[in-house]
Amino acid sequence: MTDPTPAEAEGALIAVPSGQPVTLMDVIWNEQGPEGLTLRFRFLAPEIAREGGTIGYELAAEDMMHLCQTYALPRVPNTGPQPAQIVISLSDRPLVFGATAPEATQFFEAYSLENGTCIWEMF
Repeated sequence: MTDPTPAEAEGALIAVPSGQPVTLMDVIWNEQGPEGLTLRFRFLAPEIAREGGTIGYELAAEDMMHLCQTYALPRVPNTGPQPAQIVISLSDRPLVFGATAPEATQFFEAYSLENGTCIWEMF
């Protein structure tokens, strides 16, 4: 997998269709996912907040598909084990992976990979 560039590591904005400000929080390799090797790309997206946010699930879903196709997919390694699934998550605030935070707004989508394309999978 390609490491984030210095600008990405410093929280550079990533363009998405809704225009909301999105930054990469981290990427997690999950070797024990239900579908096999899973790459989790976690993004901060403050505009999905329940209170004061301007982006609902429908727009966020378009952003997540875009992030899978244009951001995550190009960062899948060309050698070694290939992920069976990419999970894109958006959170309105920074969260530790796996932590419970009922006050947070989070959206998740899973995608299988087929012929260089992200295919949406229902959870």
